Amino acid sequence: MKQVLILGAGLVSRPLVRYLLAVPDFRVVVASRTKSKAEELVQGHPNGTALALLAEDEAALRRLVAEADLVVSLLPWTLHLVVARHCLELKRHLVTTSYVSEGMRRLDSQARARGVLFLNEIGLDPGIDHMSAMSVIDRIKKMGGRVTAFMSYCGGLPAPEANDNPFGYKFSWSPRGVLLAGRNEARYRKDGQEVVVPGSELFRHRWPIVIEGAGEFEAYPNRNSLPYIASYHLEGITTMLRGTLRNPGWCETMQAVSDLGLIKDDKLRTDLKDMSYAGWLRGFVGGRGDLRADTAAKLGLSPTHPILERFAWLGLFTERPIGLDQGADIDVLAKLMFEKLAYRPNERDMIVLHHEFAAEFPDRPRERIFSTLVDFGAPAGDSAMARTVSLPAAIAVRLVLEGRIRLTGVQVPVMPEVYEPVLSELSRLGIVCRERSTTAPH
Repeated sequence: MKQVLILGAGLVSRPLVRYLLAVPDFRVVVASRTKSKAEELVQGHPNGTALALLAEDEAALRRLVAEADLVVSLLPWTLHLVVARHCLELKRHLVTTSYVSEGMRRLDSQARARGVLFLNEIGLDPGIDHMSAMSVIDRIKKMGGRVTAFMSYCGGLPAPEANDNPFGYKFSWSPRGVLLAGRNEARYRKDGQEVVVPGSELFRHRWPIVIEGAGEFEAYPNRNSLPYIASYHLEGITTMLRGTLRNPGWCETMQAVSDLGLIKDDKLRTDLKDMSYAGWLRGFVGGRGDLRADTAAKLGLSPTHPILERFAWLGLFTERPIGLDQGADIDVLAKLMFEKLAYRPNERDMIVLHHEFAAEFPDRPRERIFSTLVDFGAPAGDSAMARTVSLPAAIAVRLVLEGRIRLTGVQVPVMPEVYEPVLSELSRLGIVCRERSTTAPH
């Protein structure tokens, strides 16, 4: 039997574990800091094992890696390199859903020399976005055309009937991860010009977008889009943008959060134990008057502005105790937001992934091609976020261990030998990108 080691048992893990446990010749070991979480995923399956593991315990980690044929790291991205080094030394394949870090990228030649595959970015965004985009790009090229512009947007949001709070958002993955992503610098190309957006200004750089079959959203740039010009083989393209989708109102509120400094993680605070949310916020706002009025003044807003209404709804002006002994400022906000913006039982989430291509051909009119995935979670079942993040990784694991993917080195899923079988299996599981096209004027 082939043995798969899964590190982590977080919000998106269950579909991956259940998919792999359904493969007759696979043995699945789930190792998590909290053993009970791993046990919930395995559910007593005869081919499954749940273990407790502290990722910092490298001796224990190495033993588990040595017993596996392939490792899936669903740990925080900062720990992937630790796992990768053990995989490299022990000649074990590695799969992650995270972006390729520079440290991971530097392991490429060693992984090739050792004959192992480190497949990253095989989730939703990054993941399905790459694969669905490349299937269209390669098809355009086979028709003799070329892509002149590419824009891609993705968002995990509450389904319309669950969109019942003033933030227009609920957490289907790590709250801290969501907040950290809001500090990233962004780069993209528009009409031939490079655009750079500092992390401190990210949410000011937003625009409305209407997606057929999904609704109206606001979009903002997601990290650095420019490396994907080479990854997608789109040299010479005039517009290249990867963006994030949110419901209206989120961006202006998160920009205010950023302006106040509420998502800092550069200092461990040990003064939180007896502090209230209002007391914590006062440290950023200053002043001695009404906290809401002082916050509005600090942001240059009216006290009745919707941003202040959202702050009030969240509980930032209350004397409620924070309930943390210590942590960074980002941890304070993440805790409060997760409590207020959590999915209730039987609520559904929604995934929207949308690509727009401009293509020109030597012997036919220019085209605009749209590819859209809209997926909903199951009430009391798996979320759409969990399905779309973890199933591509699960499928890739199966393909690697069955010998259908034979790549080595540090890779992302932009090759037909990866994206074709993965997209095919996702389609069988009901995760499908729908396409339409229009003729564009010259």
